[in-house]
Amino acid sequence: MSAEAPLGAVVTTPESRHYWEGVARGVLLLPRCRACGKAHFYPRSFCPHCFSDMLDTFEASGRGTIYTFSVMRRANPPYCIAYVRLEEGPILLSRIVDAPFDTIRCDQPVRLVFRKTAEGDAVPVFAPV
Repeated sequence: MSAEAPLGAVVTTPESRHYWEGVARGVLLLPRCRACGKAHFYPRSFCPHCFSDMLDTFEASGRGTIYTFSVMRRANPPYCIAYVRLEEGPILLSRIVDAPFDTIRCDQPVRLVFRKTAEGDAVPVFAPV
């Protein structure tokens, strides 16, 4: 396997600050609605399922499956981007790392790992189990 493609810079907003602080500590914190009980991603000030503003955060397991993916073969170096469905329900757009591209499949189990950006910030990515 060749070198990994660089990751983009982290952009923190007031709504995502808590999420990125968790990532910096090595945990994936997700919002969950106290009104409907559903978890969601991307962090925002209301529940996208029921529009309640009664939100808490919890530490996600970091386990999921690849919903769909695409290999960016023309990039230098190439990389794989995927939608990962977490055990807790939300779907995250992320990178798949530590796997030859021809072994990556939909519904493949993955686990959370962290990589650093050029600026030194941690970013959540996923590797096959």
